Amino acid sequence: MPTVREDRVFVEQGETLVAYVAAGLGVTAAHISGSKVGEFALEVRCDARDVAATGEGVAVATAEDVLLSDGGDFAETGFGPAVAVTGFDGGVLAAGEDGTIAHYDGDWTDRGSVDADVRALDADLVAAGDGVHRLTDDGVTHAGLDDARDVAAPGVPQAATADGLFSLGNGWLEDVAGDFRAVAADPATATPGEVGLAHAATPEACFEHADGVWTDRTLPVDEPIVDATHAVDTTILLTATGTLVVDSDDGDTRHRSLGLPDAAAITVVGGEHVDAA
Repeated sequence: MPTVREDRVFVEQGETLVAYVAAGLGVTAAHISGSKVGEFALEVRCDARDVAATGEGVAVATAEDVLLSDGGDFAETGFGPAVAVTGFDGGVLAAGEDGTIAHYDGDWTDRGSVDADVRALDADLVAAGDGVHRLTDDGVTHAGLDDARDVAAPGVPQAATADGLFSLGNGWLEDVAGDFRAVAADPATATPGEVGLAHAATPEACFEHADGVWTDRTLPVDEPIVDATHAVDTTILLTATGTLVVDSDDGDTRHRSLGLPDAAAITVVGGEHVDAA
């Protein structure tokens, strides 16, 4: 598959993160230093549906295949059309259009299937049209809820559903009511039994979890949030029209449009952090 790479000229002192955005146009890489979004470039043209930093590199779910890059060009892996990817067990976990779940660590291994549309993966969690599923040694097991749009595994499992935002305790407990589409938790701040820093979104609002509570987050842009990712001292929110909203550890928040219609997902690599399970 051809790549469309440009020379990167953005240079800043200190740690620089690279955010990868999946959109209908393809995968775009943007360099981020602090809260500043610098040079960005289209890495590969494809119908990108999801992207994740994994133990094998940056993985992309596309309408044709799962693509993988370990720092060079994105290469096909032979999975076939995919709807979601995540890092799991040192490799890549992917979901196909038919609900098939498979694991890649050099070769693809079938891990089970879901009899519903898969919407998202995070570590061993699956969000699907019929609820949340969990990957086990025996396959994929339904874990409750209905109409799940997204899941977050770090700390306490979270699920974004059509009815609300739920966390897994003694069963699934509703944290916030609403039509939730996305949820993401920071693995660096999550601990067993504690969510840590996290973000979730409906089409109309963005919520942030900090100090044990969810609060409505005011954003500098009036665009729906579709995904979020976390790095050391940095949070990056992605809107449906391809705008990045970046929070740095000094309390500064900036935003920049990448001009990407149908933006779907974001992941980040660099510094001390790789967003992988």
